[in-house]
Amino acid sequence: MGYTLITANRNYSSWSLRPWVLLKVLGLPFEDRIEPFTKPSNYEEFRSFSPTGQVPVLIDGERRVHDSLGITLYLADRHEGVWPADPDARAWAQGVVAEMHTGFSALRNDCTMNVGVRVKPKPMSPALTANVARIAEIFSEGLSRFGGAWLAGAEFTAADAFFAPVAFRIRTYGLDVGAGLSWVDQVLAHPAMRDWEAQALAETWREASHEAELAEAGEITADYRAHA
Repeated sequence: MGYTLITANRNYSSWSLRPWVLLKVLGLPFEDRIEPFTKPSNYEEFRSFSPTGQVPVLIDGERRVHDSLGITLYLADRHEGVWPADPDARAWAQGVVAEMHTGFSALRNDCTMNVGVRVKPKPMSPALTANVARIAEIFSEGLSRFGGAWLAGAEFTAADAFFAPVAFRIRTYGLDVGAGLSWVDQVLAHPAMRDWEAQALAETWREASHEAELAEAGEITADYRAHA
């Protein structure tokens, strides 16, 4: 029996994107199951398949592995390529993955993920400015220290998967990450990311609270999403 990955809307669900793109890039087959956000809290409905009432969830036989980091660690125990082979690159990648998983709250709150739109953002708060500067620093360090073309070396790893939603945010809001824009362009051009984006643009789902967060983020200058 193969994996099943439960995710949510392609436009909104940054947490879902992480294990989804990692599985795709590693070439690991899985059943792709979408449970869309339909209201501000889907906790009760999602509890039927997720112990936290959240996505993503990986099903492997009788096991249900929740949380994007938990899924990544589970996959790393079973498959090569989740982490870099080089010990220094691996240590660095694990650190920045953990940092992304627990931090950058201003980026999450002020720049909600929405793949199919472009936004002229409001003036950045000091906290968001610090978040963007730190992301630029991570991109620059990884690319220069490990030689690229991905964040921790020549191969796409969990480090790239965890920052993949940030690439969409950078494009949506026009955030300045300096030389790290080369990585942003590369990851957005990856076939797996283009697949996710195509699905996002085809979605006609709209969830009011996510759309309200988008409106609060700034002026919407373009919306490429399909309409019902």
